[in-house]
Amino acid sequence: MSNISYSVSDGVATILLDRPEKYNSFIRPMALAMQKILDGLAADENVRCIVITGNGKAFSAGQDLQEATDPDGPPLTKIVSEHYNPLIMRLRNIPKPIIAAVNGVAAGAGANIALACDIVVATESASFIQAFSKIGLIPDSGGTFTLPRLIGFQRASALMMMGDKVTARQALDMGMIYKCFPDDQFTEEVRKIALYLATMPTYGLALTKQALNQSYGNNLLEQLALEDELQTLAGNSEDYQEGTAAFLEKRIPSFKGR
Repeated sequence: MSNISYSVSDGVATILLDRPEKYNSFIRPMALAMQKILDGLAADENVRCIVITGNGKAFSAGQDLQEATDPDGPPLTKIVSEHYNPLIMRLRNIPKPIIAAVNGVAAGAGANIALACDIVVATESASFIQAFSKIGLIPDSGGTFTLPRLIGFQRASALMMMGDKVTARQALDMGMIYKCFPDDQFTEEVRKIALYLATMPTYGLALTKQALNQSYGNNLLEQLALEDELQTLAGNSEDYQEGTAAFLEKRIPSFKGR
């Protein structure tokens, strides 16, 4: 399916960026296919967690520059507005936890797609690069929005202008990612996190994601009001009733995501 595939097991959907000979760099069919896959997984009640990872040595090198510079290819404005902006909005608005499992280099749009996910984990050999400045472009795919909020304005500004390579360990230390794991343990550790999230009360996780999204534009009073509204929704959910009952009965809860 246009250099991208997915599989579903035990409530976890794994999307595989599958263009390893080009370091999983994006071309138009791949970007559009990923949007379509995400739409399908968002609507699938059997999918409770989504993992995005890459095949081969890279997570994604971002945009395929051969396509971007092809006179017959899509112009940059179309690449940004039709490929990456809709993709980032899907990652932020799908009401399910999304994990970026960064298995290698994540550069340019590839890095910012990863950082738009809810949880980012990486192999110890992985790296992150805001590579745009090296070819005279600005960071896109939400990078100028996400990265400063993760690591601070000054550090984000420097990484975007200098184009420094950031190791997974450095990314962890500066708060860019959640965890990094030894390469030979990575697949197993990602699976553990995904399976755990798939058994969680995912309706509440979706409301948490909504609250985090809106916190970027709210003042404290507005955010407190939003928390009140969303907590009421969470408190009326089946998952809340199951969670409290299981706690009082000293048993393992069985959440349904509703």
